[in-house]
Amino acid sequence: MIELTKTGIDGLDEILNGGIVKNSTTLISGNPGAGKSILALQFIYNGVEMFDERGIYLSFEENEQDVREAAESVGFENWGEYVEDGKIKIFDKQVLLRENDFSASLDLLLDDIQDDDYDRIVIDSLTMFQLFFEDETEKRTYLLKFTDILRQNELTTLMTNEQAAVFPETDIGLENYLTDGNIYLIQTPTESGVNRYIWVAKMRKQNIETDIFPLEIQEGGIKVHQNASAFSMMSGDDSPI
Repeated sequence: MIELTKTGIDGLDEILNGGIVKNSTTLISGNPGAGKSILALQFIYNGVEMFDERGIYLSFEENEQDVREAAESVGFENWGEYVEDGKIKIFDKQVLLRENDFSASLDLLLDDIQDDDYDRIVIDSLTMFQLFFEDETEKRTYLLKFTDILRQNELTTLMTNEQAAVFPETDIGLENYLTDGNIYLIQTPTESGVNRYIWVAKMRKQNIETDIFPLEIQEGGIKVHQNASAFSMMSGDDSPI
């Protein structure tokens, strides 16, 4: 029996057929504004709010106050309380980039990961995380080491990854091989704003719905709609067909 970690995100657990595999690593990719950070915040917040699972949030792009304001702006009103109670642990850019050395940051993280009982972790974002490293070999070594440590400590992990294209990149990077799941967030412009979609492209060890589903960002976070979208990523069109 495969144990699952529920995201608590309305509609997402349904297309995942119950949730994300416990202790796995999932990559959340999308272009700016697609909702990656909101999904990551919601995963950590819902862990505490709904499932009594504590979480760690690593932000390489924002400070702790920015993270809190982002969480509260979409309705995660107890975020600050959970941080103060130690149910959510924040490592922000001021801490993670202080030494400009990943080994030092990793040692800092290990103290909390190994000594405390956390269940979920978010790395936001992998794009900034990679700036620690001078070449591909060094990046590969540390990313492998880091993902192995997270699994050994029984953490269910989400990593966000920025991509410039509206549609999912066709090139398969190192991060795709190291992760157990790949979820893409897609947004396309319309005359009235944007349409947003979610595509679960890969999840090891479980059956998933691989259609593309519409999503909304609203008060309370992301909601995924169950009616699959007639959407083609191969047509080159920026709108549903």
